[in-house]
Amino acid sequence: MSDTLSGLLTIGVLVVALVVVHVPLGNWMAKVFTDERHWRPERVFYRLSRVDASSEQGWRSYSVAVLAFSAVSIVVLFLLIALQGVLPLARGAAMHLDTALNTAVSFVTNTNWQSYAGESGVSPVVQTLGLTVQNFVSAAVGLSVAVALVRGLARSGGATIGNFWVDLVRSVVRVLLPIAVVGAVLLLLGGVISNLAEPTTITTVSGGQQVIQGGLVASQEAIKELGTNGGGYFNANSAHPFENPNALTNLLEIFLILVIPFSLPRTYGVLVGDRRQGFAVAGLMAALWGIMLTVITWSEVHSAAGPLGSLEGKEVRFGPWASSLFAASTTGTSTGAVNSLHESYSALGGGGALFSMLLGEISPGGVGTGLYGALLIAILTVFISGLMVGRTPEILGKSIGRREITLTALALLVMPALVLVFTGIGLVLPNVRAQMLASGPHGLTEVMYAYASASNNNGSAFAGFSADAPYTNLTLALCMLLGRFVTIALVLALAGSLVAQRRRPATSGTLPTHSPTFVGLLVGISLVVSGLTFFPALALGPLAEALA
Repeated sequence: MSDTLSGLLTIGVLVVALVVVHVPLGNWMAKVFTDERHWRPERVFYRLSRVDASSEQGWRSYSVAVLAFSAVSIVVLFLLIALQGVLPLARGAAMHLDTALNTAVSFVTNTNWQSYAGESGVSPVVQTLGLTVQNFVSAAVGLSVAVALVRGLARSGGATIGNFWVDLVRSVVRVLLPIAVVGAVLLLLGGVISNLAEPTTITTVSGGQQVIQGGLVASQEAIKELGTNGGGYFNANSAHPFENPNALTNLLEIFLILVIPFSLPRTYGVLVGDRRQGFAVAGLMAALWGIMLTVITWSEVHSAAGPLGSLEGKEVRFGPWASSLFAASTTGTSTGAVNSLHESYSALGGGGALFSMLLGEISPGGVGTGLYGALLIAILTVFISGLMVGRTPEILGKSIGRREITLTALALLVMPALVLVFTGIGLVLPNVRAQMLASGPHGLTEVMYAYASASNNNGSAFAGFSADAPYTNLTLALCMLLGRFVTIALVLALAGSLVAQRRRPATSGTLPTHSPTFVGLLVGISLVVSGLTFFPALALGPLAEALA
């Protein structure tokens, strides 16, 4: 009973904290992306990079800027990792080239899938100058794309959707950096380490030798959660006591994961001039997050492991309640950080974490990606509702015609195609089957979880699947690239199509997109589309395991 009360209080405190910051943070982000003034550090960057901050871009130019910036980032990060042995503070860190490419793609796509042990695979220099920098800018790319789509809905009869370079810089300087600094200080006060001390070898109580690593952990921990990135400084990720020492830091990290995704609907409502629209999107996100949290928590607490619930693979300082809360939050976003071993969850608990990702990053999704994913679902829902009543579908005065629904459908189909195709191929390849820890339904779940994590740019894993091999490194990297940038290109094309239309006033035949009924439709469409797409695979994996 005390464990249940503690778990419910933890969830309650988290929800209250998110509600408290929803309006001020959402309003602040709306102001950030509409402010006509440039801060002095921003002007310095524009001058050095020769960016005309007063000009705006059409969707094609915006897309080229996003793709070019990301391509250069992958090349630079790959070279930094590959050459880390000749850089200062190398400390013997090394990777195979296929692992290095996977890692570079992973951090640039905001996935942070790690086929290496954090404390031994990369040096402190790469951690700080490579991975932490990408934690900021990859999140900023997602936020910029979301704002560009919102401009497409908000503006009337235009041709531009903003300036990518301005959006990128403002996302980092005015949103991510200030919150990350506060988060890092709070984590330091909570016991997260931050040092450049040499590794220390100690003798354990059993007489063995253990190497204790240090590092600039607090700063990376803050932005890895805030930017919904997820890469751990240590192999144990947020289950490691140097990254996540106690229940308070655990709650803070979950708050950092959720705070921007759950505040962005307010930003959306302000930018389109109708705050009720933001509440509808927030309602969708909260409902899906609550459903998956309930499924995972119930399964872990009531699994056949004694009165305290299942503790296998979980830190005793967190227990099943806080572990399930972390799992639901990290798989419902694009974070990938873990404070417990998802591999050891019950069949329904692990399946719930998997299904959270398969919803398509909308519960509440990553920084930016969650908002534009939810808006894609809203457009699909409006289109389906229009067909049901025989009216031309509209959202915020913009018609959803053939071009708009085609782009929306393609954007929503990218992830399912990647997950199902590469899971199917992997299961028939002997070298992939050899990397599976388990066989049967659980083995299927391991492989499907890996490709779902990569295609959704999540980054968490069923760690029993040893993915650090050339084929899996390269195919997972391909899924990360396609899942991220094909979707972004389609979303920006959709923004360009919408911004060219003039907003029309609502009529008696216009479907309200802010009512509780519409929120119910959003939730229903999300669950039905994901269920119909993935039910056969889930039935052969976690559902079959649970029934067995």
